[in-house]
Amino acid sequence: MDDTPSWAPAGLPAREYLLVLFTAAAVTFLLTGLIRLVAIRVGAVAYPRRRDVHVAPIPRMGGVAMYGGVLAAMFLAKNLPALSRGFDYSNDARAVVVAGGLIVVVGALDDRFEMDSLTKLAGQVTAAGIMVLFGVQWFMFWVPWGGTDGKVGTLMVLGSNQGQLLTVLLIVAMVNAMNFVDGLDGLASGIGLIAASATCLFCLGLLDRHDGDVTAYPPALIAATIAGACLGFLPHNFQPARIFMGDSGSMLIGLMLASASTSASGKMDYTGPNPTDTIALLSPLLVVAAVLFVPLLDLIMAVVRRTRAGKSPFHADKMHLHHRLLEIGHSQRRAVLLIYLWAAVIAFGAVSLTLFNAVVVAWVVGLGVLVAAIISLIPRMRARADRET
Repeated sequence: MDDTPSWAPAGLPAREYLLVLFTAAAVTFLLTGLIRLVAIRVGAVAYPRRRDVHVAPIPRMGGVAMYGGVLAAMFLAKNLPALSRGFDYSNDARAVVVAGGLIVVVGALDDRFEMDSLTKLAGQVTAAGIMVLFGVQWFMFWVPWGGTDGKVGTLMVLGSNQGQLLTVLLIVAMVNAMNFVDGLDGLASGIGLIAASATCLFCLGLLDRHDGDVTAYPPALIAATIAGACLGFLPHNFQPARIFMGDSGSMLIGLMLASASTSASGKMDYTGPNPTDTIALLSPLLVVAAVLFVPLLDLIMAVVRRTRAGKSPFHADKMHLHHRLLEIGHSQRRAVLLIYLWAAVIAFGAVSLTLFNAVVVAWVVGLGVLVAAIISLIPRMRARADRET
């Protein structure tokens, strides 16, 4: 007699995840043209400023179309044979729908009326608070110090208030990081696609280790959904862009990436840390770090730069990472593709540590970093060679 409970189906519903991803992509792609017309009609248009790269007015508010793709994908998942069971045992997906709706409304209003930073921050914190109210939060995590009895590392158990605060901080940081990095055609949507795809791959590996336990369905579902929305929006947004996602889109991507990582962290088996489990136990933190690395590095650099100059951390300038790539001679498309490469090496490299031999992964990632660094410096090397000749 099979002892497998009814709520833990054997195998992974990979086909259903793919169906959800492509549904989000298709609906987003179709809605974006309509939202473009609406944005023009209501005046949600980005006019060129000194720090901008585009030279002609471009409609924004594309995040509304992306949220439509998310809603369609979640509705489909709720009615699929396997994924629908995840909604019975977790509120994570529902939390993303509600909090995502709020963040898109705040972003759409900013796309039209350009609200002040404190008002946007209040909306971000409220959306993060909604996630916490639905039960999406960090409860514990493993750190590589303080081990006893020959074990590597120790488990830090967070109190209720600590876990809630950490969750809010993570979501707000990721939301603003994606907002900061959105400066070139296709940049934020491409990074969102790469980060969400890597997170989804990790979550599927996590689901496999849980033997298909449906309580582990939501993280992969959230990641697959936002990956599909980014994929569907990218053809409209890649250089030359016909529409920008605006704050409504970048903040939605940040919220859902942080939510997927937070949801996945609660599904790890943290019992009995030892040297052989180190990579597996670190994988949630590695994935979070990989997903956040490019936009958070940009965010930290921008805040430090502006604070040292005596300006507000939210003061806009033209010294982001993508601006620097343009300054050394890269075209817009090449700069965007190069940042894609950096993001892919970091994100998929971190995820691969949980799936393959760590030594092999380290060599491959090191090679990827070397290739990306060489490509980044080619224009400067050419300019120096020209000067010498």
